[in-house]
Amino acid sequence: MVYVAASNRYEHMQYRRSGHSGLKLPLISFGLWHNFGGVDARETGKEMIRKAFDLGITHFDLANNYGPPPGSAEEFFGEMLKTDLAPYRDELIISSKAGYKMWDGPYGDWGSKKYLVSSLDQSLKRMGLEYVDVFYHHRPDPDTPLEETMHALDLLVRQGKALYIGISSYDAKQTSEAVKILSDLGTPLFIHQPAYSMLNRWIEDGLQEVLEENGVGSIAFVPLAQGLLTSKYLNGIPKGSRASKGTSLSQEEITDATISKLIQLNEIAKERNQSLAQMSLAWVLREGKVTSALIGASKVEQIEENVKALDHLAFSKSELEMIDSILTS
Repeated sequence: MVYVAASNRYEHMQYRRSGHSGLKLPLISFGLWHNFGGVDARETGKEMIRKAFDLGITHFDLANNYGPPPGSAEEFFGEMLKTDLAPYRDELIISSKAGYKMWDGPYGDWGSKKYLVSSLDQSLKRMGLEYVDVFYHHRPDPDTPLEETMHALDLLVRQGKALYIGISSYDAKQTSEAVKILSDLGTPLFIHQPAYSMLNRWIEDGLQEVLEENGVGSIAFVPLAQGLLTSKYLNGIPKGSRASKGTSLSQEEITDATISKLIQLNEIAKERNQSLAQMSLAWVLREGKVTSALIGASKVEQIEENVKALDHLAFSKSELEMIDSILTS
């Protein structure tokens, strides 16, 4: 059956401008970090991407090394762009990244111009695209001069291979330096992608101020803390979860103290008529400081639940105080 996107896909989703740019992103974006590799069920992946777009999620986030194996998530999304999503390319924001190991040898990792240019060329081939909407440097490189990395991003925009550029996991000082270099080059920094959740608030220690002062948007990855901020771990570690498999979330992170906090947070969510996941997403998006929250999923129902977070984004002062009290206890 030929896929036709839902005619009402833009009626519920909310969009927020990224910094001082002209581009708006959906408050909920969809990432293909997990569950879209060559080892995963293809039909399930297709169903999730279709549902995400039907719900007004226009931003799909990838990276060169997403899989496994590395590159297979981009290949999968490229197949979708040739079939289901072919009529809708101009409605989509497609991002990719480079900065982690992608191939052997000295030129397949970190932040050299050689690596970034080669990596994006490969990503474009895998997805069958002439350009990505956003291209990120995935992490700071302690050895390559920041000027070289930023010049590479500027070059890719000037070559027409990316419309906007971003960075990920840079601290406040590194971000300030990147902003200045890119401003001097005439290719402004568009967005920063940091890890941010109730359980990981590092960006509040200076980075958010830097972004706001310089008109840079932000998109929070792992806003549900790898699934910790869902109902999944309220009673311990379930079989089949990321923590049980030791993939990107270790059992050591799930202490009795953490579970106690999750249970208390869940009670506040219930009072708000939300799931813990929905409240956690609303909290990340509070006060408009974060442009978009980047979710992942293993089934369609999770996407539907997460998007419903937008039904109740406001927090009372007492709610925020209770949440802070729980998190700092």
